[in-house]
Amino acid sequence: MDMTDLQQDLASFWMPYTANRQFKQAPRLLSEAKGMFYKTPDGREVLDGCAGLWCVAAGHCREEIVKAVQEQVARLDFAPSFQMGHPLAFETASRLAAITPPGLNRIFFTNSGSESADTALKIAIAYHRARGDSGRTRFIGRERSYHGVNFGGMSVGGIPGNRKTFGNVMLPGVDHMPHTHDLKRNAFSKGQPAHGAEIADELERLVALHDASNIAAVIIEPMAGSTGVLLPPKGYLERLRSICDKHGILLIFDEVITGFGRLGGAFSYDAFGVKPDIMTMAKAINNATIPMGAVAIKQEVHDAIINAAPEGGMEFMHGYTYSAHPVACAAANATLALYEREQLFQRAASLAPKFEAAVHALKGVKNVIDIRNFGLVAGIELAPREGQAGKRGYEAMVKCFGKGLLIRTTGDILAVSPPLIVEDAQIDRIFSTIAEVVASID
Repeated sequence: MDMTDLQQDLASFWMPYTANRQFKQAPRLLSEAKGMFYKTPDGREVLDGCAGLWCVAAGHCREEIVKAVQEQVARLDFAPSFQMGHPLAFETASRLAAITPPGLNRIFFTNSGSESADTALKIAIAYHRARGDSGRTRFIGRERSYHGVNFGGMSVGGIPGNRKTFGNVMLPGVDHMPHTHDLKRNAFSKGQPAHGAEIADELERLVALHDASNIAAVIIEPMAGSTGVLLPPKGYLERLRSICDKHGILLIFDEVITGFGRLGGAFSYDAFGVKPDIMTMAKAINNATIPMGAVAIKQEVHDAIINAAPEGGMEFMHGYTYSAHPVACAAANATLALYEREQLFQRAASLAPKFEAAVHALKGVKNVIDIRNFGLVAGIELAPREGQAGKRGYEAMVKCFGKGLLIRTTGDILAVSPPLIVEDAQIDRIFSTIAEVVASID
């Protein structure tokens, strides 16, 4: 492709979550991928320190998944899930139900984490309506949370930049709990922070304000990822679960980032021991090969909705053209088999101590004011420049890319979440590169 064609292509594509004018002045392009590495159009290798976008857990272009997709698209490219079905959809649902928390054994397919979030909210409303509690329509989200970009998910989400433009047209009846980040008391924590379980008690205040009879569900990320790796303090999730049980409120966990090995188990239940009523997932469900998401629902919630409808009637008026797309299902089945065969969730847990030691070695590096980690995910928070919040983090990301390392940034927080196949030497390379880059930035 010559430069004229490239410039025209750059102009045509309106990029998501990107400073388009800035990017197109100096584009960072990826043209190939294999295992732990991307390759740029000029042939330079880039170590993937963030699993693409938190999603390529098994490494890039795994042969088993590629083969499954190739064979499936030649056999059955599409089949509707409205009043029809295909065998792979049921197989994939059963495979997922085998690794979700106990009792969350009913699966609804979507195509993204955003769709999963909105689907979970609709399920919560439908559940209470089916039980005669039609007044329960209010949702409680959390500050600094991310639940995708559809109107429902953005309404319960709590990242101000996501809400700024569309604040006047979001769902009514949504309130937010405080986030769990306490830099003063918990800086440089290893694993779950010691302080902050009492933050969950803010939910009791909101229940008293709105009355439980009006609240359908609480939705949180067990570990908030997109906002900069915010971990739940010890005892926090347990308190939320107890308060929801006390008041008959459904608890929804958004596990789009935390699912499929990131925290050292299939889902956060394996790491924290707290079980939600509804759980969203996407990203690593099929190694990000084909867009796909899902919602896992506790059987009692599913059955209440199903059994409330008249025989022969549709029980839940919701779904997507591409729900349980055959090619996405083929990729998911191959991916789930790969996770099990290579024991990648267990591998993540075994690598966690090495990963933790490597990231916390950055303590003392210039401008590093906090480090947070769990499993194979870490957040490195930099002090913002006076009047230029986010500039130091962006510069660090660009310089890392120039040195052959891909990381994520959220403002001045650097996020690291490599594929679960990462090797010890690659962990060392990731954090030595970050240390060198951060130390070089004013």
